[in-house]
Amino acid sequence: MSLTREFAAIGSKDQLRLLTCGSVDDGKSTLIGRLLHDSGSICRDQLQAVARDSARYGTGAGEIDLALLVDGLEAEREQGITIDVAYRFFTTLRRSFVVADTPGHEQYTRNMATGASNAQLAIILVDARKGVVTQTKRHSVICSLLGIRHAVLAVNKIDLVDYRREVFDRIVRDYEAFSSILRFKSVVAVPISARFGDNVISRSVKTGWYRGPCLLNYLETVDVQRENVGQPFRFPVQWVNRPSPDFRGYAGTVASGSVAVGDEIMVAGSDRKSVVKEIVTYDGELACAGAGDAVTITLSDEIDIGRGDVMVKPVEQPDFADHFAANLIWMGQEAMIPGRSYAFRISTRSISLGSITSVKYKVDVDRGGHLAARTLSQNEIGFCNIELAVPTAFDPYEANRLTGSFIIIDRYTNETVGAGMIVFPLSRAANVAWQPLSVGVDERAALKRQKPCVVWFTGLSGAGKSTIANLLDQKLLSMSHHTMLLDGDNLRRGLNRDLGFTEADRVENIRRAGEVAKLMVDSGLIVICAFISPYGAEREMVRGLVGDDNFIEVFVDTPLGECMRRDPKGLYSKAKLGKLKNFTGVDAPYEPPVDADVHLRTLGVGPEPLADAVLSSLVARGFVGQAC
Repeated sequence: MSLTREFAAIGSKDQLRLLTCGSVDDGKSTLIGRLLHDSGSICRDQLQAVARDSARYGTGAGEIDLALLVDGLEAEREQGITIDVAYRFFTTLRRSFVVADTPGHEQYTRNMATGASNAQLAIILVDARKGVVTQTKRHSVICSLLGIRHAVLAVNKIDLVDYRREVFDRIVRDYEAFSSILRFKSVVAVPISARFGDNVISRSVKTGWYRGPCLLNYLETVDVQRENVGQPFRFPVQWVNRPSPDFRGYAGTVASGSVAVGDEIMVAGSDRKSVVKEIVTYDGELACAGAGDAVTITLSDEIDIGRGDVMVKPVEQPDFADHFAANLIWMGQEAMIPGRSYAFRISTRSISLGSITSVKYKVDVDRGGHLAARTLSQNEIGFCNIELAVPTAFDPYEANRLTGSFIIIDRYTNETVGAGMIVFPLSRAANVAWQPLSVGVDERAALKRQKPCVVWFTGLSGAGKSTIANLLDQKLLSMSHHTMLLDGDNLRRGLNRDLGFTEADRVENIRRAGEVAKLMVDSGLIVICAFISPYGAEREMVRGLVGDDNFIEVFVDTPLGECMRRDPKGLYSKAKLGKLKNFTGVDAPYEPPVDADVHLRTLGVGPEPLADAVLSSLVARGFVGQAC
């Protein structure tokens, strides 16, 4: 058979996307290596290279270490673990397979979730000597949340327990007791030895008591319902393709459903409608396109469509809201904090501002129940409410993986810190909308003859923030400006009296202060704020609320030793004695501004010239006039 005909034959076969997961050293990579080897999917030179590497990295004396067929990173081979997600392809006479080998270490849970996001079936490996462990359960929960409905419980290393049936039966009972709360449609248990091939490609005589299928036979015959068949048409726009003034197309991949030339479409969440004029690909035009097709669509009318918009059919509209409930896997090293501002990405749509408003519960991985929680730590899973700055189109994840999933990005570090699966829109989002005001900020500011802004003082306790802020307030008043001073201590006696000093409470403290400052800016005031505000992410959140042009960050830079020497409220003394917990600079961090708009170094300088320096900055930026 020619190479072209061979690939054509492979492409015509039904394809199964699966992953291996479980705890570290359960034999995931070895199993995939065994499947590749015994199915004849390894080239001779590849096998020779693995044989050479086995002498250097292998774990078996004189044997070919099949795990090396998958563990390609140098660090993986040196440590004998999987770190990255490795994808491998093989085919049999009945079916073709795409296998994701995912890491077992808890610290690489994010990589495991990535591999599971596109899989239809999970092979969950368990070491027969260890049984079901926490990581087995965590990976099972993640697979269930990510929409995988078929699982194989592969009890591996059965050779190391002398192929005993009672060991296999005990592990199966333990797993069934746990997995009964998960949403798997089927769980098939198979005793295997990935090292020696028992029950992988063919039935083993060493497990005569086992009556079920061998692993490969089950993978070839399991009925996995095709995704996106009969689903509503969804086309997230990746980019606007305009190579010349005479051509405007919208490029992307059909997420679900199908579309044909002549179909009426609309932009989700709007009343913009048109008719499909052409469906263009690199190889030419198509009459229709379906799920998974990468195409460029042109329309009969010029309507406003951009990256992140979702084309749909008018009778099959998705949800469109700025609030939703979601299952969330937290991946960041720093704990998730409700109220903190993050960036979000849903399909091709990037949303620069959003937050987790509350954690309804987190999942007890060991017992499968729900636990009360306010935050999520790394690798924890919770059910949360999400709020976005703008409405966006989405479907429940259960209905559509591509338009129902999202990632969360730390706005300060630009790292991906979470992955979520949307469950449903929150009803209040559909009924709560911003009400336009008859009098705008420009009119209010004109009445006061000034340009409103927020002057945000940040620094350690005792740095001099309140002293300098009060002096600035007096100077602006003498110039007939309308101001308001918000001091952290004052707000904690009223609006924020219910908040403590944990990280979550500090974030909420600044969120509330920022919202109040925004309202005052909208009323035309110059708002002076004096808060420790230890976290850069929250200061950036306030900047985003009021607008970059209207936010002046003032860093009152006083060394910690000097603040302790001053200790005007006696707080450092109490903190060092352990009487005050979570005190900034002692047992809680302070993140100094990287590039403050005004940097005040206070050592050897009195508060008066420091206040004058801030005033001069306001004059230079056009917020106030020159002082007399």
